[in-house]
Amino acid sequence: MPPWLQLMLDSLVPLLWAALVFTIPLTLLSFALGLALGLVTAVVRLFGPRPLSAIARFYVWVIRGTPLLVQLFVIFYGLPSLGILLDAFPAALIGFTLNVGAYTSEIIRAVIASVPRGQWEAAYSIGMSWSQAMRRTILPQASRVAVPPLSNTFISLVKDTSLAAAVTVPELFQTAQRIVATTYEPLILYIEAALIYLALSSVLSALQVRLEKRFARYGGFLEART
Repeated sequence: MPPWLQLMLDSLVPLLWAALVFTIPLTLLSFALGLALGLVTAVVRLFGPRPLSAIARFYVWVIRGTPLLVQLFVIFYGLPSLGILLDAFPAALIGFTLNVGAYTSEIIRAVIASVPRGQWEAAYSIGMSWSQAMRRTILPQASRVAVPPLSNTFISLVKDTSLAAAVTVPELFQTAQRIVATTYEPLILYIEAALIYLALSSVLSALQVRLEKRFARYGGFLEART
């Protein structure tokens, strides 16, 4: 067996373990929390009072206008100067959540605004409150439109978690870096890490296609009934 292949086989288990224990949980938690934050931010920007809407716009402006790596450094390395000490994983989770929240808020805001005004009026005409109209009428229609961009955001987040290595989270990429430090084979190890990211992204892309087809059928059913 070639030495490079043996090295890849020997390092496969620790790399997959790092992906399972750190990369995937960090991705799922960041996306779930970021999506919730994005929904709140989008609703505040669309329907909230002007002061809260201004705060939401400022948050989105700052996060979208600065690099994610800088945001992680500010949280993990900068906040200790203010007496705020965070472990690596929580710091990365906060950074990714804030970043995802800003980007998903723009997606959600756009898809909510794309729902025709007549849908609001129809919901109000049958006695729904604003919250009921949002939950039962607006969000179900908006979610169908939001699936592709939100899925792309999720897939990008899987790859972006490699930046957590910069704040010492022992995820997939940092595990590869640690193995490189002992084997002195950066090309082989980084290619192997890239292949694992590629495999994860490919699986998620396939799931995205299936999800889009399902929502397309659901949308066609609704249009047929209307």
